[in-house]
Amino acid sequence: MSIQVLKMAWSAIASNKMRSFLTMLGIIIGVIAVVVLVSLVTGASDSITGEIQALGTNLLSVRVLDDNGHPVTLSDLKRFGKENEIGLIAPSLSFGATVKHRSETYEADAVGTTGQYDDIRGIKVKHGRFLKAADINNNSSVVVIGHEIAEELYGKSETVGETLSIGGRSFLIVGVLEESGSMISNDDQTVYLPYTVASRMVKRPNITAFVASPATDDIDSAEEKLNQLLMRQFRQDEDSFILINQSALMDTMNSVTGTLKLLLGGIAAISLMVGGIGIMNIMLVSVTERTREIGIRKAIGATRGNILMQFLVEALMVSLIGGVIGLMISWGILEVISSVAGEKVSFSMSPQVIGLALGFSLMIGVAFGLYPANKASKLHPVEALRYE
Repeated sequence: MSIQVLKMAWSAIASNKMRSFLTMLGIIIGVIAVVVLVSLVTGASDSITGEIQALGTNLLSVRVLDDNGHPVTLSDLKRFGKENEIGLIAPSLSFGATVKHRSETYEADAVGTTGQYDDIRGIKVKHGRFLKAADINNNSSVVVIGHEIAEELYGKSETVGETLSIGGRSFLIVGVLEESGSMISNDDQTVYLPYTVASRMVKRPNITAFVASPATDDIDSAEEKLNQLLMRQFRQDEDSFILINQSALMDTMNSVTGTLKLLLGGIAAISLMVGGIGIMNIMLVSVTERTREIGIRKAIGATRGNILMQFLVEALMVSLIGGVIGLMISWGILEVISSVAGEKVSFSMSPQVIGLALGFSLMIGVAFGLYPANKASKLHPVEALRYE
């Protein structure tokens, strides 16, 4: 491909800027659709997957839906862990609570648990400490609160040593969590208190137990044993509980996001196809308008290959410029979305997405520019010169 061919293609595009822009518009919209949709799905997926991985794939969670009068107690969980050499087990008794400090109130999520909950969930404490075994054993009126609760009630995060009330009972704040900004957890809006205290405050609590195996390879075995224990506890009623394997959850998440990327990518590719049809239509019009030009070029020695290359390069240039403009607009859109979403999730264009968009643009240019270019190259010079 010579420089002269590129100059001629650029001259043809620049000579009719509005028509060239309208021709590119379909490609621009198609590229924006591909890049933005795929990047949004990838960004959200990476954020959620990262948070799940942070919890570890060696984790089981059990949610009791109906104990049928046979509740799973803390001693049951401890016995199960000891018998099966499970590393860590922590109950989670959750309920809604109105947290008060003087005249200020906050509707929070309350969780009754033990000190091992911190080790399993990887909770980060900014000020003070998390719950200890002594807090649970002594039914201590202590709490660890989320960052947002501290800011809303006290106007600051350093609130260790302050008191608040839950359900008319006074609690001492012994810890404040770091701001999490998580998409799948609400630690910022949660207050943690000893499991033994929480169990006396709620009549029908939602109980979840977290079980962490020492090694990822042992988690399937632990899942089977825990399922057997629960089936015995609830008299073979499998509807009384939900047992979730974190590793299986990760596999499901990856499968769903992979399918979603393909689906959205396919839908967006249709936009590029429409843009390609636009390129073909305009190029056919251009061939008709430039019939005499083609005849003159052939009369002075241009070969069929020269004419074919000229119009094909023109189609490729239109699609490539449209693709680059689409990428620039997509970058701006993703920057705006990222600034709105904050630090919770990052939406950015990966090299793979950029390569996919530009590759599609070039393929569309070749596929839909080939027919008009071929038609131009087949024009007979004498007939072309006679064209009015």
